[in-house]
Amino acid sequence: MPSDPKRVSRALLSVSDKTGLVDFARALSERGIELVSTGGTHKALSEAGLPVKDVSDLTGFPEMMDGRVKTLHPSVHGGLLGIRANPEHQAAMLAHGIQPIDLLVVNLYPFEATVAAGKPYDDCIENIDIGGPAMIRAAAKNHGDVAVVVDGADYAAVLDDLSAHNGAVTYTLRRRLAQKAYARTAAYDAAISNWFAAELGEETPPFRALGGALAEVMRYGENPHQSAAFYRTPEQRPGVATARQVQGKQLSYNNINDTDAAYEAVAEFLPERSAAIVIVKHANPCGVAEGTTLREAYEKALRCDPVSAFGGIVAMNRPLDAEAAKAITEIFTEVIIAPDASEEAIAIVAAKKNLRLLLAGGLPDPRQEGLTLRTVAGGFLAQSRDNAVVDAMDLKVVTKRAPTERELADLRFAFRVAKHVKSNAIVYAKDLATVGIGAGQMSRVDSSRIAAWKAAEAAKAANLPETLAKGSVVASDAFFPFADGLLAAAEAGATAVIQPGGSMRDDEVIKAADEAGLAMVFTGYRHFRH
Repeated sequence: MPSDPKRVSRALLSVSDKTGLVDFARALSERGIELVSTGGTHKALSEAGLPVKDVSDLTGFPEMMDGRVKTLHPSVHGGLLGIRANPEHQAAMLAHGIQPIDLLVVNLYPFEATVAAGKPYDDCIENIDIGGPAMIRAAAKNHGDVAVVVDGADYAAVLDDLSAHNGAVTYTLRRRLAQKAYARTAAYDAAISNWFAAELGEETPPFRALGGALAEVMRYGENPHQSAAFYRTPEQRPGVATARQVQGKQLSYNNINDTDAAYEAVAEFLPERSAAIVIVKHANPCGVAEGTTLREAYEKALRCDPVSAFGGIVAMNRPLDAEAAKAITEIFTEVIIAPDASEEAIAIVAAKKNLRLLLAGGLPDPRQEGLTLRTVAGGFLAQSRDNAVVDAMDLKVVTKRAPTERELADLRFAFRVAKHVKSNAIVYAKDLATVGIGAGQMSRVDSSRIAAWKAAEAAKAANLPETLAKGSVVASDAFFPFADGLLAAAEAGATAVIQPGGSMRDDEVIKAADEAGLAMVFTGYRHFRH
């Protein structure tokens, strides 16, 4: 494989995104590089006064079929694929009048943007690029002789190489550009195949492709010895990937993971109904509350576990206001994420230089369908997003005593929270605020006891005479396999329980609830979160 710099004499440019195109093409032309182009790109270069040939001058054929056929021709692909040092290739090019193409500049039809904009099916189909990926793959395969650019961010690197190497591009840069080219076409095809699967209702297609664009390189991963990067997918779901970082140092791997968990959780609470705050630590909520204002909700959420909240993530379902900003900045907080923020709130947060403030522009829809992924050795697991919401569930009262209206409101609140707590999850709640959370334990009774202990500790921290669990309700993300976990909640002072039901010992658990005077409802939905 040739490793020496390769001189660029002819460049083919065909781009959908024309940002920086004219300046780049002008710099190429000033170096004596012949420009060849197609359609709208040719028009843009011509209007800029640059000398440029139409691709039809190479192929001898006009663009046809609404532009679907223009570069799928031996004169183009032969010019890209011909190995310059191969005598047979050179003879074929000479015999058929094929001119070499040394630089290919292509970015693809905006398929992802078309889908994200909710355009009709036929529009999406028309924005599937065929000639572009074919040329990109051809040029990348022949990177020994050809440089391929699929991203305008690489224009400067190409021009620097041309300047430093007397009009040539180095093998090092050609290889790097080739790798990026294949990654881009892979991500593009992934977006198309996943869109098709969704259109067809294919939940488990025989092949599942993944693709993403690098958003930023992390300083490290979960731990300092692990490398990491953040990639964005075409999905336009409001959250950490769409957010604008107003201030603060770079987000870490753990920051992004925790912020996503917090924002997905707070989206369970409708902003038109109440203000809501979720405080997350290590991907688990440690305090959640609703209130008439964000400040009230924050203070209620903080009371649940003020120790764990130190250095946590704070998410809210309404724009950050000054009063909430003042309260949140009173303790060390890693990240604040909100749909928006007032200028006064932004100024208050600015006093904490390292505190990251993210404005997501909206809330994710907890009912929206989607895909979640997890890697395992030798593959990955893919499943539909848990989009079950308690407001749509038919709650079944299974005990002699039905919950009161206040208990029912707290039960729904607690089950919303339990959906976002790692299993086994137990959530104690009172007056639309968590008062104790047990997460990630190997047995449900342990989660129940930990949550009760947390409620007692929170009461001590607040100088209250009795545990916060007194008069609370309890949510369990899955059924109680035995009555012990439920009885632990009753002993802590809980009066009502919400759980999926479905255990072979449901009758035993219901009997225990009746004997303890608890009201209990079944949802029929489990919210395991591992």
